[in-house]
Amino acid sequence: MSLNLTVMLDESAKVRPQKPALVLGEEKVTYAALREASMRFAAALSSLGIEPGDRVAIMVPNVPQFAIAYYGILRAGAVVVPLNVLLQGPEVAYHLGDSGAKVLVAWDGFLEAAGRGYEEASGCGHLIVAGEKEEVPEGALGFRELLEQNPPEFETVQTMPDDTAVIIYTSGTTGRPKGAELSHFNLFYNAVCNADKLVQTSEEDAGIAALPLFHIFGQTAVLNTFVYSGNTITMIPRFEPEAVLGAIERDRITIFTGVPTMYQYLLHHPAADAHDTSSLRLGISGGASMPVEVLRRFEEKFGITILEGYGLSETSPVVCFNRSAEERKVGSIGLPIWGIEAKVVDEDDREVPRGETGELVVRGHAIMKGYYGRPKETAEAMRGGWFHTGDLARMDEDGYIFIVDRKKDMIVRGGYNVYPREVEEAIYEHPAVAEVAVVGVPHEELGEEVVAVVVPKEGARVEEEEIIAFARERVARYKYPRHVVFVDELPKNATGKILKRELDPERLGPEVRRSR
Repeated sequence: MSLNLTVMLDESAKVRPQKPALVLGEEKVTYAALREASMRFAAALSSLGIEPGDRVAIMVPNVPQFAIAYYGILRAGAVVVPLNVLLQGPEVAYHLGDSGAKVLVAWDGFLEAAGRGYEEASGCGHLIVAGEKEEVPEGALGFRELLEQNPPEFETVQTMPDDTAVIIYTSGTTGRPKGAELSHFNLFYNAVCNADKLVQTSEEDAGIAALPLFHIFGQTAVLNTFVYSGNTITMIPRFEPEAVLGAIERDRITIFTGVPTMYQYLLHHPAADAHDTSSLRLGISGGASMPVEVLRRFEEKFGITILEGYGLSETSPVVCFNRSAEERKVGSIGLPIWGIEAKVVDEDDREVPRGETGELVVRGHAIMKGYYGRPKETAEAMRGGWFHTGDLARMDEDGYIFIVDRKKDMIVRGGYNVYPREVEEAIYEHPAVAEVAVVGVPHEELGEEVVAVVVPKEGARVEEEEIIAFARERVARYKYPRHVVFVDELPKNATGKILKRELDPERLGPEVRRSR
């Protein structure tokens, strides 16, 4: 039996042809128009010699052209390779070379880096430029012109469920990024589960693409979920709290999907009370652990329920979710979704008793085929038929899973394990703290010392000793930070996830290497 992810778009276009699928400011693209444009782009790729299984990279922000290219590539039987729009030239070249991409579709606003990467990469035959002005450099092709030149009908290539649909690159926290191969079935069924069993979308719902669509969270939980349900998606090219709040009010958004830092920015934005956000019925959070205090304050202020889930690039991404306000356990990532098994294991891959901490491993329909071109890394990650997430977790008696921390973020202080998230949760309760990241830095006697890097709330005044004393009252003596570093902002990736690896221990001061 064949399956191509574009069936979701085709079915919604059949049922709701004139309903807006995508909204960007005043621009509206109906489902019929999105389907036709994807066919034109598929025909264009075919005319350029792209065959089923070839890889086509997209370096485009949250604009309609992303969705057109995405479904057009899939319709042609090719493989989508989404690229972070913030990549620099050498990084673009690496991704193109590693994936073997034959075409790069780039937004003109990022053309300098994209063009450099394209020139440096070997084997990438065509550069297609999309944009508002679409000023196409010599030797490149124009996206709009290609759509105009090609027919509005194209016979969708009949791919098989296990054929690769998308190669999504990991963030590279443990080395060079690896491409996770996700099949048409991986992505199709994850979107169906998300829409029908988790979020439970209806005709009245409207979503918002504040998450970048080049990230798997945005692709599945926003683009594919709402296209499958035939809902309208408002596109936000770059996350800005004011733009999001304005879009929620203007387009009567019912479901907001984001990472915890997005909720924090919306919560603390001075114009939050000036916008009518009463249309919101649900918040979906993932990508990182949601601080309980942030969740509580957001729900109180906006009058909605936030349901937290969990997933990774390698898992399409959703594998765990809190089902509803009645069933959820605040602070947990919920239960494994339908068709997914999960367990917590020790270093020898033996399941640990309920309540004990170990590595979370999962298996089921959402798990990737493997890392593209990396059989060794694939075998290591998939030991015993279970995908090893690298996240430390515990499972309670009811089967609810609580993420303790990233395995690699754990701090060993004087022989004791310190899980940064537990300390961060305590510090978030301080009324002057907007954001915090707890990290371990080398220490002469203890091996590692605990340091809190804090972003104070705007206008708040707080001293290091105050934060230390506040944490000391809430966590065990070996866990509380001995040093606090105040910064204006924390480094984040494109989805808003805090990048602890960029908090260089050497820059946090030599004094943290001595006892306190």
